[in-house]
Amino acid sequence: MDLGLTNKVAIVTGSSRGLGLAAARSLAAEGCRVSMSARGEARLLAAEAEIAAVAGGPGKTLAVVADLTKADGVQAVVDWTVAAFGGIDILVNNVGLAGGGGLLETSDEQWQEAFDQTLLPAVRASKLAVPHMPRGGVIVIIASIFGREAGGRMTYNALKAAEISLAKSLAQQLAPSHIRVNSVSPGSILFEGGSWWRRQQADPTGIAEFVKRELPFGRFGRPEEVGDVVAFLCSERASWIGGTSIVVDGCQSRSF
Repeated sequence: MDLGLTNKVAIVTGSSRGLGLAAARSLAAEGCRVSMSARGEARLLAAEAEIAAVAGGPGKTLAVVADLTKADGVQAVVDWTVAAFGGIDILVNNVGLAGGGGLLETSDEQWQEAFDQTLLPAVRASKLAVPHMPRGGVIVIIASIFGREAGGRMTYNALKAAEISLAKSLAQQLAPSHIRVNSVSPGSILFEGGSWWRRQQADPTGIAEFVKRELPFGRFGRPEEVGDVVAFLCSERASWIGGTSIVVDGCQSRSF
């Protein structure tokens, strides 16, 4: 199936590893020119080289080292992308992190950090990208099944729910401008260096029990299984999908 994404310009935030890298790979494989960003230069440049090989030619990728928790970091990503590629067709808001614990143990500073690292980058990037989508475009926010139902850390749960709500609100606001907005809600995804990978290294028996108890297919999800859904949502093949949250979790979640 041709997704019709050849030469579309896509920004993927937090794309040096994990779900962001997988989304960048899937979009590049479909012919997109991909702007990648993260804080760590060495890892980002290695990731860009990997995606450039998938893209199959020079000038198809861009790496911008930036702190997306800061307004000027988001601005830099958008500015460099427009300068390099002439506009923006797709924005994948992937960057996010939320620490803390229970109500009494989580400080105001941890709540603010979670907000600054997860929701605000998506708001800022969307606000800056939309003026560069005069003929329409697509925004995808990477949320979580734990934005749809209880689970995970309290801050993570709350911020992912906020991202899903943000995507719905943006979808309704931006549809008249022919900009489609959706969120993707992955379940538990395993990749080297990720949180589930670290837990598996620390407690293989406990994680094996978790998989048996919580994951009906008997395995973790793979990043590419999320990345391919993102690419589809960004394509004209998904032209009538807007304002929804696509669950990619291998039957893990309980919500309807």
